Amino acid sequence: MKKKAIFPGTFDPFTIGHHSLVKRSLELVDEIVIAIGKNDAKKSYFSLEHRIEMIQSLYRNEPRISVETYDSLTVDFAKTVKAHFIVRGIRSVNDFEYEKTIADMNRKISGIETFILFTEPELTHISSTIVRELLRFGHDVSEFIPEGMNLKTRQ
Repeated sequence: MKKKAIFPGTFDPFTIGHHSLVKRSLELVDEIVIAIGKNDAKKSYFSLEHRIEMIQSLYRNEPRISVETYDSLTVDFAKTVKAHFIVRGIRSVNDFEYEKTIADMNRKISGIETFILFTEPELTHISSTIVRELLRFGHDVSEFIPEGMNLKTRQ
C-alpha cells in the first residue's frame, strides 16, 4: 500500500521553508498532496488560483506531488483523498505546542497520524506572513521563495 500524506496550509506565498518540507517528506511517503486551505476570513495576498498555479508549476515534473484545495477540517480532507498522514513543519516551541494539540485531536477523531518535521535551522526565520509583508512594501523576496516560482504575476 502506498503511503500518502497531505501537507496543508494557505501557502500565501509558498516559501523555501515549505519547499524544504515537501522534499524531505518525499523521503518518508510515496505521495504528497499539497492541500491549500480556503479561508475566506483571511485576506490573501495572492488569489487561490494563483497559489495553485505557482505550486503546480514548481512541481510540474514531480508526479508524486499534486495540489488541491479544500474547505473543510484538514483531517476530513485527508480522509477524502485517502491520506494516511498529515505533514506539518515547526520553527519554534510555540509552533510545537499548537501543532501538538491539533495532531492529538486529529489522531483522536480520525486515527490519522501527523508527521512533525523541524524546519532546517537556516530557514527558521522565514514565514509566509513575513514574506507577504515584505512583498506589500515592495521588497525583493527571491531568496525566500523556491527558485523558479513566479510571484510577479499576482492575481
